[in-house]
Amino acid sequence: MGVQERVDAMWHGSLLVRALIATSLLFGTVTTSSDAGAQARAGPPKVGILSFGPAPAGTDPDPDIGVRQGLREFGYVEGRNIVIERRYADGMPDKLAAQAAELVRMKVDVILASGPAPLVAARNATNSVPIVTISGSDPVRAGWAQSLAHPGGNVTGLTVTFPGLDLKRLEILKEAFPGIRRVAVLTEFRPDQGFKEEMDTGARQLELELQFIEVPGEDEIDRAFTIARQARAQALLAVATNVVVNHRSRLAALAAADRMVSISQFPLMAQAGFLLTYGADLDDLGRRSIGQIDKILKGARPGDLPIERPTKFQLTVNLKAAKALGLTIPQSLLARADEVLR
Repeated sequence: MGVQERVDAMWHGSLLVRALIATSLLFGTVTTSSDAGAQARAGPPKVGILSFGPAPAGTDPDPDIGVRQGLREFGYVEGRNIVIERRYADGMPDKLAAQAAELVRMKVDVILASGPAPLVAARNATNSVPIVTISGSDPVRAGWAQSLAHPGGNVTGLTVTFPGLDLKRLEILKEAFPGIRRVAVLTEFRPDQGFKEEMDTGARQLELELQFIEVPGEDEIDRAFTIARQARAQALLAVATNVVVNHRSRLAALAAADRMVSISQFPLMAQAGFLLTYGADLDDLGRRSIGQIDKILKGARPGDLPIERPTKFQLTVNLKAAKALGLTIPQSLLARADEVLR
């Protein structure tokens, strides 16, 4: 082929490419950033759900209520236009790590990490698969977000609480039982200095004295209550992270045996025997998590999606547990409760 022939071929090839692009633009077939993931995906999207506790059974609250509601709202039907891979670690961190790695190998499009331990496992397993988490109170302080507005990296999600809510729980505890002076604060992780100072300052205003006790695992629960007993704690504030939630019935029973009034975050803690709970509506957080997943499946980058905070809160009073201890809950608190367990 001579020089002129090659030039003619290149010219005609260029015309063909431009014609194809023009046609694609006309009929909307050029892939944009918002639907690139959907175009490249073969078959329905696949979402992995990673949970620290056991699969729901018997009378346990169903943790998937909010997720199922969110799926319906966004037009997803499991098994038809979306695949859900659920993994339950039964409270075993080693199992959680293996399950997170398994979800990555399965090439899920998004991982929903329910709680701080699943988030750690998912982050250790991948820095590329998008992760939506329902976890924590201060993602920036915890180190998994650059900011709430722009988390960066491959993680976004919703916090289950935010600074100040634990102080609100102390206020509710003091309103219910004004004679309380000493409170044991049960935490799974070592509380940072900022959190302790904030809590101590608020507690002093309520004439309360706090003792922080770490419970990193099930084996530490009895030791924690021994420490609380020695400190003559009158109340228990349990920060509802994975270990605490997974062993909520045991914690409630131990507190009752020591005649300690107890408060935590979520209604499921009250259903397990805690006297009071005040915190985010977990079903609402589950529903909203699907909104973030939907955006990611349509091409959004998790690092560009703002981390959302809870907007709905529930106050639950376990009147049955209070009566078993011979305690009376003020009528003013009962009137404000979203749910009273009798």
